[in-house]
Amino acid sequence: MIRALARFILFIAGWTAVGGAPSVPKAVYIAAPHTSNWDGIWALTFKVAVGIDVKFFAKDSLFWFPLDILLRALGGIPLNRSRANSAVSRAVEMFATHDSFYFGLAPEGTRSLRDGWKTGFYRIAIEANVPIYLGFLDYPSKRVGVGARLDPTGDMEADLKVCADFYAGIEARWPEKASPVRFSQAKKTAPKGGFPDETDSSDR
Repeated sequence: MIRALARFILFIAGWTAVGGAPSVPKAVYIAAPHTSNWDGIWALTFKVAVGIDVKFFAKDSLFWFPLDILLRALGGIPLNRSRANSAVSRAVEMFATHDSFYFGLAPEGTRSLRDGWKTGFYRIAIEANVPIYLGFLDYPSKRVGVGARLDPTGDMEADLKVCADFYAGIEARWPEKASPVRFSQAKKTAPKGGFPDETDSSDR
């Protein structure tokens, strides 16, 4: 019933759903470009419509009754912003403790223009040893869904080039706010001891 309603909402809004459930039990999903609050609404509608149980972090201040019921039903997991630097390790732990688990996030981390993507989604995929599925919202064509699968190699530049090629023809609701598909210059180099901890929670 709920899936049918989500499909109907996409239909009357003129959106075409692309892709469906994955062929693997665990994966990281990214959604880009992210320039509007509508991105999250359409992405959540898509995931319900195709039946993918993707979990995501949301700031804990949003989890008040009765909104918390809806957020949890949609896959929301409360995140304490004051301890946001544990977001990556928390996501990796959830992958390790579940037989099937899908986790989604916006690699830009914000709706505002920044110098590049955060590395959190990539670090989660590497540490959890799971593939990355490239989700997208293309506003001119009104297509929303999941496209290419990326199996991260550890070569950050080469893997991000795959992402850049995929998103090259996809346009945000507000193109001028879309961050370039590259890792933020301050974050893209991993030290010998591993990646520094950081958060990829968005400002939604």
